[in-house]
Amino acid sequence: MEKYLNAFADAFMGSVEWTWKSILFDVPWYTNYFWGLTVISLIVWLLEIGFPWRKNQSIFRRDFWLDAFYMYFNFFLFAIAISGFYKVLGLAFNDLGIASGSFTLLSIASYPMWLQLLIFFIILDFVQWFTHILLHKYPVLWNFHKVHHSVKEMGFAAHLRYHWMENILYKPLKTLGVMVLGGFEPEQAFIVHFIAISIGHLNHANIKLTYGPLKYVFNNPVMHLYHHAHALPEGSYGVNFGISLSLWDYIFKTNYVPEDSGTIEIGFPGDEKFPQDFVHQNLYGFGKKKE
Repeated sequence: MEKYLNAFADAFMGSVEWTWKSILFDVPWYTNYFWGLTVISLIVWLLEIGFPWRKNQSIFRRDFWLDAFYMYFNFFLFAIAISGFYKVLGLAFNDLGIASGSFTLLSIASYPMWLQLLIFFIILDFVQWFTHILLHKYPVLWNFHKVHHSVKEMGFAAHLRYHWMENILYKPLKTLGVMVLGGFEPEQAFIVHFIAISIGHLNHANIKLTYGPLKYVFNNPVMHLYHHAHALPEGSYGVNFGISLSLWDYIFKTNYVPEDSGTIEIGFPGDEKFPQDFVHQNLYGFGKKKE
C-alpha cells in the first residue's frame, strides 16, 4: 500500500511542478502545453475576429469566459488531480503482469520518425472517434457529453468545454491505443498533440473553412457545426463524430453536411433546462434526472 501512496503523491506533485515550470517558461518550448494552448487559442481567436463566419456573433460570445476556464481546467487542473490515480493504476497492472507490450499489435519504434508520427496520429484519432460515438450512443455517457453540446454559440474555446468524466473515459482508451503500438509514443509526439489542439480549436471556431477536397480527410468548422446541430437527421443519435480526421465519418457513413450557412441552431432538445454554471454542469450526469 505504501508503494501506491508514494506513487500517487510523486505523480501528483510532479504534475504540479511541471505545470508551474511551464507557466514560468522553465521547460523546453516544445513540451510547454500551457503556453502552447494559450498561443494557439489567441491565434484562432484573432482569426475569428478578423474573418467571422457568423458576423452577428459577439467577439466575447455567450459563455466565452466559461469555456476559457474549461480549457485550462480540463487540460491542466483536472489532469493534475487524476495524475496520481493513473500512476497507481499503471503500477497495479504491472503487479498483475500486464505490461505495456501485452497488447502490442504493431511496433513502430523502428519506423522513420515521420511514419511513427503519422501512425500515432491516425490510431489515436480513430480511438477518439470511436469513443465519441459511444458518448452519443449510450444515455449514461450522453448525460456527461451534454456539457459539450450545451454550447449555444460556437467559438474556439468550446473545443475543451466538456464534463470531467470525459477525461476518465478518453484517457484509458487512448492509453490502449498507445499500448497497441507496443506502449511506444514517438519522441516527437508533441507535434501530433499541438496539431490536434489546433484542428480542434479551428473546428469549433467562428470561421468558415472546408479545405476543399481535403474535407474528406480533415474535420472542419462547417462539418463540425452540424455535429452540434440542435436538430439531427431522423433516427440518428449523432453525425460527424470526427475529432481531427473526417475520413472515419465518410468511411462509416456518419457524415452529414446539408448546407454551409452557419446559421443553424446548436444544442440539444431540452438544453434550456441545462445548468448554466461550471459546478452544476460538472455534477450533471450523476443520479436520476427528471425529464
